[in-house]
Amino acid sequence: MTLPDRVCVGAIAGAFGVQGEVRLKSFCAEPEDIVDYAPLYTEDGSRSFDVTLSRPLKNGLGVHLSGVETKEQADALRGVTLWTERENLPSLPDDEFYHADLIGLEVVDTGGAKLGTVRAVHNHGAGDFLEIFAPGRKQALLLPFTKAAVPTVDLAAGRIVADPPEDL
Repeated sequence: MTLPDRVCVGAIAGAFGVQGEVRLKSFCAEPEDIVDYAPLYTEDGSRSFDVTLSRPLKNGLGVHLSGVETKEQADALRGVTLWTERENLPSLPDDEFYHADLIGLEVVDTGGAKLGTVRAVHNHGAGDFLEIFAPGRKQALLLPFTKAAVPTVDLAAGRIVADPPEDL
């Protein structure tokens, strides 16, 4: 179980080379910034790593993680997500949000009717979408995370006010 004060900032895609280097997928807006958020932890917090950037790679970064010295050790970490303490992350402007802060928020329409709960945030290259789950609904609602479709995000109240397009 992850602690609420930790945020997922990357994932290990596997070994790179034979010296224990790993290919890292960074979830940061500026991928190289991930090294500034070290130490990075496994999701369960059982291991922590200092991170040293070695080179940019196609679809990722080549990094050395402390304590990982062989290709076999690096391969064993494939798929492991890396987390940092929330306090290590920069503060965001009022109109920007960490995905982790949106997941679990209640979503209501402009009339106050409950639409569901944010289960995930996706980005397939054309902007963010909120995946909203509602009991009794066969499919999740995918709502564009734009100012027009989501005029209000109130983290303190734990809710989002949405104005979904008519065709949703």
